[in-house]
Amino acid sequence: MLQWVGGSLLLLIVSGWAVLMLHYSNLPGDWLPDIAAFAYALFAISMAIVIVRTPKYRWRAIGMLTAVWAALIAWFLSIAPSDTRDWQADAARPPRVSVDGNRVTIENVRNFVYRSETDFDVRWETRSYDLSRLDGHDLMIVYWGMEAVAHTMVSFRFRDDTRPGGFDFLVISIEARREKSEAYSPVAGAFRRYELYYVIADERDVVAVRTNHRDNETYVYRTLSTPERSRGLLLNYLKTADELSREPAWYNTLTDNCTNGILYHVRSLGNELPYTWELLLNGYADRYAYKAGGLSHALSFEDLKRRSRINNAAKGHDVDESFSAVIRAGLPSYVPER
Repeated sequence: MLQWVGGSLLLLIVSGWAVLMLHYSNLPGDWLPDIAAFAYALFAISMAIVIVRTPKYRWRAIGMLTAVWAALIAWFLSIAPSDTRDWQADAARPPRVSVDGNRVTIENVRNFVYRSETDFDVRWETRSYDLSRLDGHDLMIVYWGMEAVAHTMVSFRFRDDTRPGGFDFLVISIEARREKSEAYSPVAGAFRRYELYYVIADERDVVAVRTNHRDNETYVYRTLSTPERSRGLLLNYLKTADELSREPAWYNTLTDNCTNGILYHVRSLGNELPYTWELLLNGYADRYAYKAGGLSHALSFEDLKRRSRINNAAKGHDVDESFSAVIRAGLPSYVPER
């Protein structure tokens, strides 16, 4: 009897996943996903009761539950991502990339001007960058809730004497692409609810909207990457971004999110970084980078983090050409690896 009880509990756990999948599915209407989820929950519970209490029909119940489960899995896997939904304005245009030697040209670089989180001027730009002037990249950690959960981004640094501070910056942020009617949910993000989206943007957009209008605690770390490593990382990012403009893919909260994406691109260059709990709970991704040798050890991690917060510096500068230089003015420096 105990083994059947244990088996029924396992089936209920598996069925719980199916209930959530149906609840967050793209079935039409506001009510049909919930009705489907409720109906499947009743079916799974009734089959579990039969398995435990009615030996005569036990295998029949297991067969029915398995068949329905398999049908749901097949349907779930058949749901295809799309590029033609009614997107929110800040995710309306996927970046497109062309590379010619050292010259990279990117269409649909986002450079919105925000008066508030919901009031902004839409600006999509085409920009070109000289890879021979790429100096390195920074890691950005943005906290929007609890300490253990954050959003991670990478900002690539190009030498440019015409810019304040002597550098121009280009940020890439891996995000869930949402429709106008959608709010972000980490749970929904595990069930093919959102497409994968690579935001390529000016720092006055993707960073300043978080520091100045969402009041997200934001930290910027200068990594120890060499220009050669940063070049490989940037080209790897851009290759994926351009592929997504032609063949959309699903975002996944657990397996294909902002932090896993960074790890994927780094590992694609032959750097076998381990997958640890600090990436699953990505609010600790900066500690992970520190332990892995990606950040300077001239300071303790605690001091480095305290001195890498940029919120105070960012206030009032979100539309200034000097924004990137201002937020880095007090950041700890590092000696690049050569």
